[in-house]
Amino acid sequence: MFDKIKLPYEYNDLEPYIDAETVETHYSKHLQKYLDTLNTTLIGHEEFAKGKTLSHILSNVNEIPEDIRQVVVNNGGGVANHNLYFSNLSPNPKKTPEGKFLEEINKTFGDLETLKTKIGEAAMGQFGSGYGFLVKDRSGNLSVRNTLNQNSPLSDGFIPLLTIDVWEHAYYLKYKNLRMNYVENIWNVIDWEKVQGLYENCDGN
Repeated sequence: MFDKIKLPYEYNDLEPYIDAETVETHYSKHLQKYLDTLNTTLIGHEEFAKGKTLSHILSNVNEIPEDIRQVVVNNGGGVANHNLYFSNLSPNPKKTPEGKFLEEINKTFGDLETLKTKIGEAAMGQFGSGYGFLVKDRSGNLSVRNTLNQNSPLSDGFIPLLTIDVWEHAYYLKYKNLRMNYVENIWNVIDWEKVQGLYENCDGN
């Protein structure tokens, strides 16, 4: 059975940018619901899931038994996307990446600020619920994408490194309809050390 990440901070630690009530509700209600549904769906399919990471499952959607495939994609994506989202955040974030990762950002996007703008545009450009992502491909090339609902870039062959959740439950209690303010403010709590660690070490499996 799969699990959600343990938050490395308290619910109120991301204030004033993300409020305690939002973090608690988002983590303990929304993410928990995706997790519970995923694990319940996999009951009776233990042999399929045995020894597999969630990243592997979402990267190989056609291997999922057809009768549970869409439920696993929806809820497995919900778990994976939320685990990444919460792991990217910190009350004491490193504000800039460095080394080869920063070099790749500069080569691909020009500079970090341009990359942040493009991720923000991807998040804002997602009509309805979804995410803006920074991803890498299997060769380490970076790109910005958005996904609808709980779809994961893993299913399109990309490794997600950073995400901005633009489902309303991620921001509405504090920002109401002002999604742009949330997207702009979240950079104050995104930890580039965490993102860089994924770039350097994560192969998506």
